[in-house]
Amino acid sequence: MFKSSSVTIIVDDLKKAEYFYVETLGFKVQFQVEGHLVQIEAPGMSIGLLHPREGQDSHHVTSGSVQIGLEVQDLDAVVKLLTSRGVAFHPIIEEATTRIANFTDPEGNPLYLIELKS
Repeated sequence: MFKSSSVTIIVDDLKKAEYFYVETLGFKVQFQVEGHLVQIEAPGMSIGLLHPREGQDSHHVTSGSVQIGLEVQDLDAVVKLLTSRGVAFHPIIEEATTRIANFTDPEGNPLYLIELKS
């Protein structure tokens, strides 16, 4: 029934958000509507970065209401790379089957890296 899925994040600064997802995280732009929407291709999903048009109601979605998880093979290597690109991480959470590193994008939306232990 469904062809694909995406997560939409309401942002105040579309250019800053696009830079973070494309340049910092290394994702690719699928398409964009100038000044309003940038659709980002991420592994296994699409992320829509939406800047509401003048007068458009977006009060029902606020920064921090969405969390995006990104599975990685080598958590330490990815944390090191993204830290070198300006990303600030919370301490890594060690669990029985996973390791998780939490961080946020420039708008304060929570993201996390997850490494599954063998």
